[in-house]
Amino acid sequence: MAVLEVTDATFDEIVLKSEILVMVDLWAVWCGPCKMIHPILEELSEEYEGKALMVKLDVDNNRETSMKYGIRNIPTVLFIKNGEVVDKQVGAVPKKKFIEKLEPIL
Repeated sequence: MAVLEVTDATFDEIVLKSEILVMVDLWAVWCGPCKMIHPILEELSEEYEGKALMVKLDVDNNRETSMKYGIRNIPTVLFIKNGEVVDKQVGAVPKKKFIEKLEPIL
């Protein structure tokens, strides 16, 4: 499964009501480090299919969600389970770091 694109309008339905863990990549088109983690999230979406959902939200076009979660730096990846943020990762990090955060909360 590929990384899904979500918006302010679809965030609640896709992310907060998900029955599985959701990793939300908050990014922007102009952000270099954001582009570095996109391939990692694509890989994780395949490896964790059915266990975790990977989505991305463009912060420039979806300010409501960005403000709700106090996003000040991008990329920021929120780990949301049962509608609540259970962890987050700010900045571009290697795949191993995402897995270290993902595994304990699955």
